[in-house]
Amino acid sequence: MSKPEIQVALVCGPNCDMEAQAIRSSLEYFGVRVITYWVGRPNDFISVLTGEDLYVNTDYMILSFHGTDGEFAMPELGEDIYEPGEPRGDFGPMEIRRFAQLDGKSVIANGCTLGLPETAEAFLDGGCASYIGPDDYPDGNIALMFVLRLFYEIIHNKKDIREAYRLAQSTDAEMGMYRLYER
Repeated sequence: MSKPEIQVALVCGPNCDMEAQAIRSSLEYFGVRVITYWVGRPNDFISVLTGEDLYVNTDYMILSFHGTDGEFAMPELGEDIYEPGEPRGDFGPMEIRRFAQLDGKSVIANGCTLGLPETAEAFLDGGCASYIGPDDYPDGNIALMFVLRLFYEIIHNKKDIREAYRLAQSTDAEMGMYRLYER
């Protein structure tokens, strides 16, 4: 196997494992090195957002999560399970601003409403070069196909993120809810 051209961090939130497995399989078939991070508690997500657990040379980050009102759905744990200082509840712009240190990364958030401007701005404030997410509620099949088309264009057709985004978004009317934000 030749050295992969790009490396992707695939961060899987609660109840998103089927989507994450489909994305991982497809991207690996495209020749991408995919490192999967399973989020079972808020501190798992924090360790990726801060870059503490990210592998060196990660180019892209896919956040495979459910979302509501621009917030990432976090697992709800029993009070005796949370670690000292671990945040409770979902992660919105305030938590993203607090923890994100993703200098130069391109982030694709694939959950409902995770492309709202305030959420995107929080990631850009955390150093992301670009951020993509839907500003509405995509069907699961649409979310999967958007990511696959985006990376197909980046990998096989050597498109930059802007052009790959434009092509993925143009696949059908439903994909028009995806938004691209850049620094």
